[in-house]
Amino acid sequence: MTDPAKVRRHAERIRELVASVVRSQIKDPRLGMITITDARITADLRDATVFYTVLGDAAAQASTAAALESAKGMLRSTVGKALGLRHSPTLTFVLDDVQDQVKHIDDLLAAARTADAEVQRLAAKAQYAGEAQPYRLDAEDEGDEAEDDEPRGGESR
Repeated sequence: MTDPAKVRRHAERIRELVASVVRSQIKDPRLGMITITDARITADLRDATVFYTVLGDAAAQASTAAALESAKGMLRSTVGKALGLRHSPTLTFVLDDVQDQVKHIDDLLAAARTADAEVQRLAAKAQYAGEAQPYRLDAEDEGDEAEDDEPRGGESR
């Protein structure tokens, strides 16, 4: 069984290596403004997934994906030599859509703030449907008990 700390160290090392190689050695013109955000490796150290983001539109993302796919062999050999493992892990590149998720969450939070403001605005103008104090107070309760002590009409002592 592989040590989880060792797996994390290898994943971090893979992220650093891929980022370094992409920045310095890959000269593909299709490669856009890329950031390697994370890397994960399986417990058996055979398969690694590298997450990346690209600054730009869908066309830039597609061309960067194609550039990474064509450089996958060079990246895999570099990672394999640097890690010193018996088997070089296969690399899979996944577009990290965290920016889209952040924008979606920000939009949801803005909508919630707007709805909360509307509720507070309506609550400020609200009035009670009945009396302002719908419950009996203690002073009223004492007066009622005094009336109960007196005999009612028709009863005699």
